[in-house]
Amino acid sequence: MLAIFLSALDQTIVAVSMSTLSVQLGDSHDLAWIISGYLVAMTVSTPLYGKLGDLYGRRRLLLVAIGWFTVASMLCGFAQDMPQLIAARVLQGLGAGGLATLSQAIIGELLPPRQRGRYQGYISGMFALASVAGPLLGGLLTTWLSWRWIFWINLPLGLAAWLICRRALRGLALPCHSSHIDYAGALLLISGLMCLLLAISGFGQLQKQTADAVQITLLCLSVLLLSAFVAQQKRSREPLLPLYLLHERHPLLSGLVAFFASLQMIVLTVFIPLRFEMLTSQPADRAALHLLPLVMGVPLGAYCSGRLITHLGRYKPQIVFGNLLLPLSIAALACTSLHNAWASGAWMLFCGAAIGCQFPASIVSIQTAVSAAHMGVATSTLNLLRSLGGALGIALMSSVLVSLLHRAGADPSLADSGLSGGLAASALDTVFRQLLLIDAALALPALLAALYLPERHLETSH
Repeated sequence: MLAIFLSALDQTIVAVSMSTLSVQLGDSHDLAWIISGYLVAMTVSTPLYGKLGDLYGRRRLLLVAIGWFTVASMLCGFAQDMPQLIAARVLQGLGAGGLATLSQAIIGELLPPRQRGRYQGYISGMFALASVAGPLLGGLLTTWLSWRWIFWINLPLGLAAWLICRRALRGLALPCHSSHIDYAGALLLISGLMCLLLAISGFGQLQKQTADAVQITLLCLSVLLLSAFVAQQKRSREPLLPLYLLHERHPLLSGLVAFFASLQMIVLTVFIPLRFEMLTSQPADRAALHLLPLVMGVPLGAYCSGRLITHLGRYKPQIVFGNLLLPLSIAALACTSLHNAWASGAWMLFCGAAIGCQFPASIVSIQTAVSAAHMGVATSTLNLLRSLGGALGIALMSSVLVSLLHRAGADPSLADSGLSGGLAASALDTVFRQLLLIDAALALPALLAALYLPERHLETSH
């Protein structure tokens, strides 16, 4: 849970500190790469950790990932300019890619299918809690201490996680089969994912005059590289990603559920505080406090879902319920005035619970669809889709927000007005209502995936 907390916290902890970072480091043009660099590095390293854990043992890889992440966090805190901070964040993301994947795979290795739901609920609850609490904690640390403490807080947590995992996981079995690494496949996968994520990260920028041609080139290059990766996996003796995970309905639909759940969690975590900040002119730490209902709802949903999996021996009802409740709650939140604090808080709580209940259920679902030898690969594939969902969600909804602001008459040349572009509060309120309604529509494909997801009886023993 500590390893999961570290990985998820740093996805969003810098969200409300961006303006402070741009002022103190004297660079606002590359500000988006503080988040994007971390997400790109974490995403491209996730499948490698899953495969290496299957081949060489998950305890060893988890200790390496925690140590790498902690050292990189220290470097982030000591950065003196924007390029140094971005480089350190990339290093941090390379360590974070193994934290969630290896922790969840270890749960799948230690416990029988029916018992996994309970503990995956704890793990998923911690992941979700850290993700949505990141902006709140980041705002408080930046306001009362310094932006450097949003990275230095990882040092004691990382050391504690490393010591606990080193002691508690000594009995974890080591793989006894021969190991072979598909280096060509790894290079193609990393290159393809990096091009894809760099292209995605370019969307939503305010200054895009020269970005379109570069993004199209990167997208085409990513298609070529990922196609070459698939061809390489077909002829590899030990594929990095078994292709049946993409062909069979069960693992594919489980991955889609996780993709959209992560997309919604990151989008709501970023844009709900931004809505309060722009409409009420509140400081970052006060605006982030409005995330508290979402913060409480996600781990509550994950905990209840995990316990129900263990009690019922089923995972599909929780996934269907969450994907039915989520678009309704987002649409209701869009139609609720910010001045109605109780109603807004209730709908955010429902949004959090709807997202949270899908996390342990989707992990259990995909782990029951694969053999024990591919447990790490399946878990890393799920986390890869989660990372892609978060990156795509931020890029897509940022682009939608910029488009809606421009249509409403915002003038980006007004430097003192920031992102609002001089719009009145009523116009901004309309923009964010439209943004949330679009986000609610974006949750509907996940409901279709949930309805067609196969159900399997969960065994009570290995």
